Amino acid sequence: MKLIAAVNDSAAESPRYVARGPAQLRRIAKRYDLSPQLAETVRLLSLVLPFRVSQYVLDELIDWSRVPDDPMYQLVFPQDGMLSPEHVRALAALAPHGRLAGPGLAELVRRIRSELNPHPAEQLSSNVPLDARGDPIPGLQHKYDETVLYFPSHGQTCHSYCSYCFRWAQFVGDPELRFATNTPDDLVAYLQRHPRVSDVLVTGGDPMIMSTARLREHVEPLLRVDSLRTIRFGTRALAYWPSRFVGDRDADDLLRLLERVVSGGRTAAVMAHVSHPVELEGDLVRTAIERIRSTGALLFTQAPLMRRVNDDAATWREMWTTQLSLGMTPYYLFVARDTGAQDYFKVPLRRAAQIYRDGLSGMSGLGRTVRGPVMSATPGKVAVDGPAVLNGDRVLSLRLLQARDPSLVGRPFWAYDNAAAAWVDELVPHPSSDPELVRAVWGGPALTSR
Repeated sequence: MKLIAAVNDSAAESPRYVARGPAQLRRIAKRYDLSPQLAETVRLLSLVLPFRVSQYVLDELIDWSRVPDDPMYQLVFPQDGMLSPEHVRALAALAPHGRLAGPGLAELVRRIRSELNPHPAEQLSSNVPLDARGDPIPGLQHKYDETVLYFPSHGQTCHSYCSYCFRWAQFVGDPELRFATNTPDDLVAYLQRHPRVSDVLVTGGDPMIMSTARLREHVEPLLRVDSLRTIRFGTRALAYWPSRFVGDRDADDLLRLLERVVSGGRTAAVMAHVSHPVELEGDLVRTAIERIRSTGALLFTQAPLMRRVNDDAATWREMWTTQLSLGMTPYYLFVARDTGAQDYFKVPLRRAAQIYRDGLSGMSGLGRTVRGPVMSATPGKVAVDGPAVLNGDRVLSLRLLQARDPSLVGRPFWAYDNAAAAWVDELVPHPSSDPELVRAVWGGPALTSR
């Protein structure tokens, strides 16, 4: 591999990965001139929401002259407004600045987290598969026929935490809220019993947080499953720690692992989460992309549409155009999930559809691989195709891109247009919609009138 050889000489000079969290907040505030008010907000909210940021993000991606409005700062630092004023006041009373936390803080934090819908779309009740004895299999989710999600325990953290992350519950230390498994044995057995599964998505967290030796333990056994055609790796490492593919001590071994997947006749797909164009600007991230592509692995990009981070068409057009030029395939524009700090980040569905359309405007057809805006809801991935008029009513046109019931995929249905709605359960189905789809999406009997 020529790209591997080209960077081997500089690997020893690569900086070591360092994560900063609540314990280093004073150091961060002093070094980057973060105001006492902003630092106190981060301190209080990080009692509930996970906070972790890599040195790379701090030094290379955040424009500190624009804080707190800088989009990357918004992306990784907890912000005023992510919790209710009542919750913040209660936290401040039990955890006053500069003093020991008061009694009852742990219970308050647990209660606030429970009110933030830590596992949306029935992940705990409907997505967990069963083993041959009928018992739940830890660390697996199986929502769609073709794809199983796999959560290796050592990959249930990230180089930095996105403040919008819909899997924030993985990182807060509560074992009851965490998906994880130590070995792939149950996954391999499950795949062998379910040959219709063609794809495994290794996710978390972020599998690229693991050492290559550890990741290999989870990936290589999958290569013995003949029915498996694709192994996907969901990761933010390209944005938050691109040295993972370039200068880390085992970066070359990681690329060889991707090569092994490809040479074994499978597709290795790196599902890169890219939320803002600045994440793709540096020489290091572009070298990382080139090195991944040199293995034969495919690179797909996806991100949610988030207010204050990327809620304008120009940002998405720039991202998609840049991704195409770097050999990446734009894949999904998601809607902010109904969990965590959704109220802070959410964008109404009608506006999201307009941003998506305007973002595609002026792009070549190659960039129109991206699907959006898409809600990962309980019945499946609901795409919002935009406003329309149906029988004299203003509606939003919808369809399922993926579904628990494959027979529902691609069939259109409609909901009354609602300028404020930001999630499917805030919409009212239109009576012209197929009753089967209405039951699947909203539950209960199909509506015959508004």
